Amino acid sequence: MFKKSVMSLLCLSLLVPIVAFAETTIHAVKPLTPQQERMKTCNADAKGKKGEEHKVFMKSCLKGETAVPAAKAPETKMKTAEEEKAKAPEKKLNSQQMRMKTCNVEAKGKKGTERKSFMKSCLSNK
Repeated sequence: MFKKSVMSLLCLSLLVPIVAFAETTIHAVKPLTPQQERMKTCNADAKGKKGEEHKVFMKSCLKGETAVPAAKAPETKMKTAEEEKAKAPEKKLNSQQMRMKTCNVEAKGKKGTERKSFMKSCLSNK
């Protein structure tokens, strides 16, 4: 009985390090995905940025818009959302979209049921 207990304990003590080693080896071999790599790089490049500056930098970096980190190239100006909208080509609106745009402008200042009824009548006029 004692001999079986010793053997069991010996086998178990040999098995634990093998399992632990195999688990760490599996996790160590798994490469990062391209998105994880990009996130890692962008986080390193964003060091020192805080708040809105960090948020804007990370957004553009993760999209791939920032090829050179801002710290290494201070002359590179990051584009804001408003600048992007201004540069973007104007989309051609269909008649329903044009009507909606016009009615929204005319409905400025109206709220609640007044706005709802105005928009209904405005959009139904052709």
